[in-house]
Amino acid sequence: MNAPTVIRVDDVSKRFVIRKEKSLKERLVNFGRSNKHKEDFWALRDVSLDIHAGTTVGLIGPNGSGKSTLLKTIGGILQPTSGQVLLRGRLAALLELGAGFHPDLTGRENVYLNASILGLSRAEIARHFDAIVDFSGIEQFIDTQVKFYSSGMYVRLAFAVAVHVDPDILLVDEVLAVGDEPFQRKCLERIRQFQSEGRTIVLVTHSLDQVAEFCDRAVVLEHGVVAADGAPRDALKVLRAEFESTRQEEIEKAAQVAERDTGRTQPRARFNGIALRSDSGAVGRPALKPGEGLSVAMEVESDAPLESWEIGVGVATTLGTVLYGTNTRLMGIPLATLDGVGRYEFHLADLPLSEGEYVVQASLGTNDGTELHGVPEAAHFTIETEDARSVGSVAVATTFSVED
Repeated sequence: MNAPTVIRVDDVSKRFVIRKEKSLKERLVNFGRSNKHKEDFWALRDVSLDIHAGTTVGLIGPNGSGKSTLLKTIGGILQPTSGQVLLRGRLAALLELGAGFHPDLTGRENVYLNASILGLSRAEIARHFDAIVDFSGIEQFIDTQVKFYSSGMYVRLAFAVAVHVDPDILLVDEVLAVGDEPFQRKCLERIRQFQSEGRTIVLVTHSLDQVAEFCDRAVVLEHGVVAADGAPRDALKVLRAEFESTRQEEIEKAAQVAERDTGRTQPRARFNGIALRSDSGAVGRPALKPGEGLSVAMEVESDAPLESWEIGVGVATTLGTVLYGTNTRLMGIPLATLDGVGRYEFHLADLPLSEGEYVVQASLGTNDGTELHGVPEAAHFTIETEDARSVGSVAVATTFSVED
């Protein structure tokens, strides 16, 4: 039986008007004259999503892609220019620092205010009050006006209220990045508890590792439109490809600026190809046994003499978590000047990896840290075992004994 839909985003668009006047006087002078002094900015364009009960959905994308706007639209803070958002159940939202708090009220008064807005009666708030304060860890300051709170104290109290109002849907923006590590860990543990209880969570974050760890589904937004929607692994691949494309454009622009400033042609170097071969001779997308080695062959081309440079290789999970990385500089191997095409090879011996699929990464740069070319998914390989008795990416020979 399919879980019911608790959030429906139906063809939602959101437009903001950007005014070009620099002062109130200019706005008054230009009032009603024409549209030359303002322009429309579409933060969201025709976004449609159905989110089912009990799922955890990550909204990801570059800065300015519309993630927070979509979350505020779902939370009812912003009204869409067109389309509609339908919700089922009680909603709690952590959208931005201090949202829902009045700066002149104390922490205690804001707990009652915020929780009542979220639908709790005064008696219910009183019943949860001690637990809220205990979770926040700011008992000493609960009767202080919140305008004197630090950003971390704001987040602690806001999150404590949100998770104690018994929400069916929890919306969380990037605010958790403000708290210290112990509090972040406490928050993530509570999110795991919510997941086990079958609650629905929509999370906006720039931490792609959190998306991979917590979310069943990820939605990539780019320029206000949905670029990908599916399993976190597939969505993260789309986003990282976009990031890499942007980074290569920035590298090219930086080289052009350097050429203009110095009058010297900057070398353009790149990987022409990368191939894998296991110790047993398998090529293409080789399947390795635990502890077997892997050779990574690379062809590099430079259109001008390339001096003081380095090549890097790495191994990552398919979600992008780097497990190992090195380069010729760290290995103490100086490379000769490259002018034209060169072929090189790394050998990764005795890979201590568990069963699963892995990605080989490659990087090319100068010794002063300038990146010339990076390939975050250069090739893939798998590790196959006949008797998997562990979890995680690292294979460790483990024994167990009972001592008297």
